[in-house]
Amino acid sequence: MLKKTFMQEFMLSTVYLAPRGNDRMMILGEEITQRHLSINDRLIGIVGDAGSGKSSLIKGMFPGLELSNHDDGINPAKIMQIRDPIDAMETAGTFHIDMRFQTAFVQMHEIVTFVRTALTRQRRIIVEHFDLLYPHLDMNAEILVGIGEEIIIARPTVFGPLPLDIHSIVYPSAKYRKMAHTAEDITMLVIQKEYGMPRNWDNADVRKGFVMVFNNPPNVSAPELNALEARVREIIEADLPVSYVNEEFIKIGDDHIKCAGPRIHCRSTGEIENFRLMKEIYPDPLRGVYLLVGLVGEHSGLSLSNLNKLSAF
Repeated sequence: MLKKTFMQEFMLSTVYLAPRGNDRMMILGEEITQRHLSINDRLIGIVGDAGSGKSSLIKGMFPGLELSNHDDGINPAKIMQIRDPIDAMETAGTFHIDMRFQTAFVQMHEIVTFVRTALTRQRRIIVEHFDLLYPHLDMNAEILVGIGEEIIIARPTVFGPLPLDIHSIVYPSAKYRKMAHTAEDITMLVIQKEYGMPRNWDNADVRKGFVMVFNNPPNVSAPELNALEARVREIIEADLPVSYVNEEFIKIGDDHIKCAGPRIHCRSTGEIENFRLMKEIYPDPLRGVYLLVGLVGEHSGLSLSNLNKLSAF
């Protein structure tokens, strides 16, 4: 067996901000595979709540992999593969299991047997909701991927980290990502519909917030940003329903909004906590762009220059 690279041997964890949009999530998935995955990694554990973007990340990490479920339903043949002999599936080198779906159809001991047999046969297994399997498998993944507001890549040893460690970080943080995405879509709706401003910005990410990136500084004053913030807050306080339309659009109240990540949103605008806009456009001297920043939740008094402050694992 080939040895892991030096980087993999000594890596404990790496953290990425979870990007907005399915395409950006898949691009990050491809990058994670190139940087962190070894050809010898056979057990990959995915941890994250429904609607966090796990499917898009997995599609980016493993292009062409047929999932046992997707956002619109399940694949019965893939679900019931648990009961098929591994040796009968000569063409399959990689398998996907979603524990939440899988346990509704087969017993836990069948899943454990399937995973152990597949690993013995040198097959690769990607397990969503790996934290549900770990207590029964009595074996940690070779690489753990947690998806919440951030994406955590960990390479456990016998000393951890454990799947529940990842779970305890990504599950509570996922709500802020949904708040930020929903608040950003409301802000874009107001800017385009009520201010008549064309869509001439890109998106970037920040903890508990969103960033709109402009190539040229928008001609807006602090009072205008105050008015924009007040209007967005009105829509938030109206507690309008937010619903998925299709893979390109969501609906907020009666308005259809084009969206790159339509499944990662609050159920209603009223779920957004403590929305505010920064009252100036911030230049990024290295990239030569200008940033409008919106925040949700609490930031414990951090300055704008340290919103992405590193914290203890």
